[in-house]
Amino acid sequence: MTAHDFRAQAEILKGRAHQGDLDIDCDVVVIGSGAGGSTVAWRAALAGKRVVCLEEGPSIPAAEHGAMRPSESLRHVWRDGGLTFAAGLGDSPTINVTMGKVVGGSSVVTGGVCLRPPEHILDTWVRERGLPGLALRHLTPYLDEIERLLHVEQVPVSLRSRSTQLFGEGLKALHGVDLVPLRRNTRNCNGCGTCNFGCPEQRKMSVDLALLPAALSNGALIVSDAHVDRIEFKGSRAVGVRGIFSDGLGGMRSGVAFRVRADAVVLAAGAWHGPNILRRSLPLWRWPQLPHVGRHLTLHPSFRMLARFDERVAGWSGALQSAYSDHFMKDGLTLVSLFVPPGVLAATMPGFGPAHGRRVVDIPSLAMFGGLIHDEGGGTVWPGPGKDPLVTFRMAAEDRAKVPLLLKTMAETFFAAGALECFLPVLGLDPVTPDSLKTVDLSRVPGRRYEATSQHPLGTLRMARSRSEGVVAETGQPFGTEGLWVADGSIVPTSLGVNPQVTVMAMALRVADRMLENVARDARCGKSA
Repeated sequence: MTAHDFRAQAEILKGRAHQGDLDIDCDVVVIGSGAGGSTVAWRAALAGKRVVCLEEGPSIPAAEHGAMRPSESLRHVWRDGGLTFAAGLGDSPTINVTMGKVVGGSSVVTGGVCLRPPEHILDTWVRERGLPGLALRHLTPYLDEIERLLHVEQVPVSLRSRSTQLFGEGLKALHGVDLVPLRRNTRNCNGCGTCNFGCPEQRKMSVDLALLPAALSNGALIVSDAHVDRIEFKGSRAVGVRGIFSDGLGGMRSGVAFRVRADAVVLAAGAWHGPNILRRSLPLWRWPQLPHVGRHLTLHPSFRMLARFDERVAGWSGALQSAYSDHFMKDGLTLVSLFVPPGVLAATMPGFGPAHGRRVVDIPSLAMFGGLIHDEGGGTVWPGPGKDPLVTFRMAAEDRAKVPLLLKTMAETFFAAGALECFLPVLGLDPVTPDSLKTVDLSRVPGRRYEATSQHPLGTLRMARSRSEGVVAETGQPFGTEGLWVADGSIVPTSLGVNPQVTVMAMALRVADRMLENVARDARCGKSA
């Protein structure tokens, strides 16, 4: 295929089934179809540009995903079956970092939480990082537009599970504060609790439903199963991308390649994979010119707390995520409700054989809540031996000290609500009672014994005022390059302390507008790739 007429179409081109090579020209090529990439593709297509959006993962319709069992979702939609890890260094825990690998990216596998960036974080970006364009007054129009596009709505109290209600009762009894309703990108959610594993009724407005259909209907070409190997440069100017199609079975299709030439290249492969695509694309002598590539990874290290009650909780009945507490943000902690499908929860319960069986029987009596740490960016994305990166993470001393505080806070809150025992996320530790919790010195637990997760990798190509502090300028362009923009979580300057989806998309929309202005200016000046 050597040409594409960019007429309105309804289907995604599946690379695993495409016959022959793909070699085309366009105005804008976007690497990645997640929250950032879909935003740019949508904006550019509606602006009349010829857009190609390349996604490494498969194309799985929302209805098909919603009909999957959680185990099927993990196998077909999640990257590495949900088993991607950042290796802990020093006394840091190894962190399970979950991401989507599908058209729509990680937006498809989130709980749908849509919180705006805290104002004090934006103030830090302006005052300490020298990024005035990210002030609240400048970002607000983009945040408003993203919330409208995603149909962001407040989760009603009626959708709170009994699990969330119990944590709220403990919070009120112990600290005198109420839970705050979450806002999510849903439309008429009925609280079935499977948001991470596909909505059976397509009521979570992930980008594969909210943005990509409009991009398609305005002529964008979306290509799945497309592994981008590198961005092509002519001097310092990005002029396109090339890569190879995957076979849908975890391998690459031998000899079936694609090449896309474009006036503008947008890297939106995420904080995990974007750095190495950029590294592979630049000659080695250029690497020292961008010393921050792959550095400053923030993860919001997260920990869950399970509590057993002397009542039927059925925590899976209700919105998977419905409320949170910002009461401890001064300590760098955010507490967020969640529950996972019983089948997934059963696989993570402690014990073996009969002991594990006895614990699984208790699942209807379990409540769950989660907490995340606003971290300082101790992760690094390194070139790996294959196509995937090697990622390490070292928690700052002040962040590492927050782990015992977070776990103690969540356990005490559940006990204040009447819990009989709590399951701390510490490998090999038996459940604790209110009395035995007092005897557990969490400050002495080695980091390798903590069970930690993350859904929010950010910052590895961070936005900064100069190349001595980061990788991309306020426009989203990597320093020292032309024709290239970055528009995903990798450009977020610091950890947020809240779920980043809305922030990432608002910043991507801002980058898209700067990119379109640049393309229009180049066209007026007669520049070409």
